[in-house]
Amino acid sequence: MIKSELVQRIAEHNPHLYQRDVENIVNAILDEIVAALARGDRVELRGFGAFSVKHRPARAGRNPRTGEHVPVDQKSVPFFKTGKEMRERLNRENATSEASA
Repeated sequence: MIKSELVQRIAEHNPHLYQRDVENIVNAILDEIVAALARGDRVELRGFGAFSVKHRPARAGRNPRTGEHVPVDQKSVPFFKTGKEMRERLNRENATSEASA
């Protein structure tokens, strides 16, 4: 699912909201998550999961084509850990679909 499909689905479930308003809400939520991560904060959505930033140190890499060693700078990468409720729902749904197959 891409962002436009998410907006469409939310708009369908909430006919009292205009699609452009739903799009603005989704963008505001995502922008706030990104801003919090940029500040180094952790964003936790209970039952869904937690977003955080992991810092990867500089290291020596290797060019796969030539085999030459190249320096790789340190970087920060976003990390998402699913919440307990989401894991339980996904595993419950998978167990149900596997039992019926």
